[in-house]
Amino acid sequence: MTDGSISGQDIEFDLLPPDESLDSDLLGEDSDDDGPGYSPPERRSSELSWGFTAREARTREPLAARLAREVPEHEPEEPMGDGIGDIIGTDGEILDDQVGSVRAGRLIWTEPGNPDPSSDFWASDIGIDNGAASAEEAAIHVVIDEGDYDRQ
Repeated sequence: MTDGSISGQDIEFDLLPPDESLDSDLLGEDSDDDGPGYSPPERRSSELSWGFTAREARTREPLAARLAREVPEHEPEEPMGDGIGDIIGTDGEILDDQVGSVRAGRLIWTEPGNPDPSSDFWASDIGIDNGAASAEEAAIHVVIDEGDYDRQ
């Protein structure tokens, strides 16, 4: 006959203390009707995602499994900043229609052959000379006037 002891040790079946029990209501009478409980996580934590079993610990994780587990980085729909410059926070050049999108190449001095002496076109663009343009020349951009479209 058994008297409740196993191999000479007495086993006591006591209840858990109230702070370790899920039966105690810490929220008082205002809690919902379901009472307190434990909600398991929807998926394993990342620490337990690979190498948790003995077989996984002996083998290497497949690359496809690692890539499938990665969380992609989502950029915000609209970048933060004032939206004035080409870099967020107006650290770059201001975007407007006065700055051309085509970069000029090497500029050489030419005599003003235009009958209008107030013309600003006293340099000719000879093209990009294997990247040998100075910083000032690289900053020059070609702005196409509305009249230039008619000549093409």
